[in-house]
Amino acid sequence: MSEQIVDQWRRKVRERFFRERSLRPQDFERRIDVSWSNWGFGLEELDVSCARLSAEGLKYVELHGNHYGPDLGYEVEETKKILESHGLKVSGVCGMFSNDNDLSSNNPVQQQRAIDYIRREAHFVQEMQGAYLLVVPGSVGRADAYDSSEFPRSVAALRRIADVFVETGVKAAIEPIRSAEVSLVHSVRDAIDYIEAVDHPGVQHINGDIYHMLVEEAYIPLAVLEADDRLINLHLADTNRLALGKGAMDLDTIIMSLYLVGQNQQGRFVTPEPLGPGAGPYAARTAVPNPKVLDRLVHDTVSYFREREEAVRMMEP
Repeated sequence: MSEQIVDQWRRKVRERFFRERSLRPQDFERRIDVSWSNWGFGLEELDVSCARLSAEGLKYVELHGNHYGPDLGYEVEETKKILESHGLKVSGVCGMFSNDNDLSSNNPVQQQRAIDYIRREAHFVQEMQGAYLLVVPGSVGRADAYDSSEFPRSVAALRRIADVFVETGVKAAIEPIRSAEVSLVHSVRDAIDYIEAVDHPGVQHINGDIYHMLVEEAYIPLAVLEADDRLINLHLADTNRLALGKGAMDLDTIIMSLYLVGQNQQGRFVTPEPLGPGAGPYAARTAVPNPKVLDRLVHDTVSYFREREEAVRMMEP
């Protein structure tokens, strides 16, 4: 009986994993660094959030990009003290882009807000010694395009501020998001095209998200391989956008693809972001969360990822 196409794809990824692991085992020794995107914790105090993450053995946090204005957001010294007290470092910052600060907007005022926002966040990431700032080319929660010129407008706007990434040493990580949530740049291929259009040394990386990949890519592990060393971070959630292990995501093969592109190298991360289903999840950033729900979400996701990573590492052809 012939294989399904998805089984053929899975088999090819797995065969490549075992082959390359046997040829260069030293490149597969280091485990993947796991972070956590905390903006889904809403209005919870950062100290409480960090205590939860540290208790589950995490060493990194992806901070909410909450510097929406010069008087808003995490203060550097206070944040450093909180992180240090819990043994955490910053992987990067999750940039938040809505209609108010939209690189692709046909309203120049909104574009200027996006540029100013990126400048503030890039300098904050530098202060926190993080690796990347997630950048979305359009507005999250707006699936309908303004017009046919969104792509070149977004490219031109990001190019205007791109020098800040070189100046700070922070990597701009372009995130493709499913078409139910944004109007442009939905896939890894789209992100590569966007990066090439910006054509700037400060804009060279991708922040993937396997929940978005689920509907926008033919097969998630192949999309990871396509991103290759551009992939600096990968957001994680199961097929229902809940905790890993609560859906049907083929996590083992995704982990294999991550090792194949060197995601286990220092300075590259995977970052759970299980936000629940919905067209626009940004409401969570200003909501009061249920701590017990978050405790379970973090525990289930981190323990399941580590369990599956260890299983993959122990697998034989």
